[in-house]
Amino acid sequence: MKPQTITSPSGDELVVLTRSDYEALVAAASARDEEADDVAVYDRRKAELAAGLDARLPPEVSARLLKGESLLKSLRNWRDVTQMHLAFKTGLGQGYLSDLESGRRKGTPKTLKMIAAALKVPAQWLVG
Repeated sequence: MKPQTITSPSGDELVVLTRSDYEALVAAASARDEEADDVAVYDRRKAELAAGLDARLPPEVSARLLKGESLLKSLRNWRDVTQMHLAFKTGLGQGYLSDLESGRRKGTPKTLKMIAAALKVPAQWLVG
């Protein structure tokens, strides 16, 4: 069946089609919008990766967090760095790093950025 056109009193041209044709058009438009959204997410993610802005934690770190480790300890272990080595790289005391990992102390943003740099991770992972 060919769509029928009519002109409204205001001069707008209207198209009359069957319900099944209308529903098929709506479904196609919805699928196209969903595909466009997927492409936009993909493009944004690629740009973030290219700019070095990957804010997601590695799966190994996430797994350690789920087991109850602190974020700092998870990152340190993921990088295969001991507290002593991290202390040497940052100039911080090993006991202080232990306190940060256990939650007994909270680091300043400056300290956390220094630790992030030593671990070669984005500062936002530790500073927030």
